[in-house]
Amino acid sequence: MSIENKKLLIGLVVSDKMDKTIVVSYERAYRHKKFQKIVKSVKKYKVHDPKEIANVGDRVEFYEGAPQSKTKYMYLHRVI
Repeated sequence: MSIENKKLLIGLVVSDKMDKTIVVSYERAYRHKKFQKIVKSVKKYKVHDPKEIANVGDRVEFYEGAPQSKTKYMYLHRVI
């Protein structure tokens, strides 16, 4: 699987209770256009983990790919 053109995101594993799926919390910070204040936003992604190597509390790298199911379109690259 080639990921050289993919953007890697780094997040924290929140849940690993599903089969071959982990829930990863991704936090990003950006400057608000009007008020010029730094704003943090958090989004949770369901990430495909076929070998089930990630556990709760791990920092992981993941990337976007073809949809695996209705809500799962991210794939695990590695555990940091």
